[in-house]
Amino acid sequence: MPIWPEPVRAVPNGALRSALFGAIRPGFRRFLKGEQLASVEGVKVIFTGERLDQGDLDVWLSVLHAIRLQEIGNQCRVTSYALLKLMGKSDSGKNRDTLHERITRLRAHAVEFKQGRYEYIGGLLDEAFKDKETGEWVIVLSPKLLALFGPDQFTQVQWVVRRELDRQPLAQWLHGFYASHAAPYPMKAKTLLQLAGSENDSPTSARQKLRKALDAVVKASSIHGEGFSYTMVGDLVQVKKTASKAQRRHLVNVAKKLMKPRG
Repeated sequence: MPIWPEPVRAVPNGALRSALFGAIRPGFRRFLKGEQLASVEGVKVIFTGERLDQGDLDVWLSVLHAIRLQEIGNQCRVTSYALLKLMGKSDSGKNRDTLHERITRLRAHAVEFKQGRYEYIGGLLDEAFKDKETGEWVIVLSPKLLALFGPDQFTQVQWVVRRELDRQPLAQWLHGFYASHAAPYPMKAKTLLQLAGSENDSPTSARQKLRKALDAVVKASSIHGEGFSYTMVGDLVQVKKTASKAQRRHLVNVAKKLMKPRG
């Protein structure tokens, strides 16, 4: 597993550029069987299980962060308290119950995940159970997950901004989606909502919801010094953001390749 600093969380690009962790309403969740989820070109996600949401992504990222220094494929131990603390949640009975539900959901599904030339088939958690003596979670990640964390295959998301957007699933999804792009290109509002897995059937209210979510990302980014702005003309959304150091290096490398004479 690559090592990333404390203020960020590493996320495979395909998880941020698809409806795998959807911006869905709380409450009822559809059960999917072998359904291909909306995604950008170059990413393919086929999912079986109860739909995952942005809260499930918070838990998965916290598990990855907590055990990133341990050997992947081995049993890794972490307490509920430690996971809730990483997520900025209080150590209450209700939050422990919710954490248990989300870990169970992350273990109980099957996903076929193609990201560029990399592919993974399995669960996002390979094993997960409670040690009855210590109360710790014992979690195993498949070593095959490492394929999704190759060079230029994952994004380091600013955790403090994501936490600022807590309980705003569409805003969280948009923040992650645009964080995964060095130079975002204009997209139709309808396309963004499809990629986010939005279940809002009314085009008018969906666009209003999208604008409100983008405004929330602008505000949260500004509070924590992360550049983000947008314009929406008709159905077209254009975002401007500050690229990370890694993304700036990527843009430079792309430019160099384009400048090479062809022969």
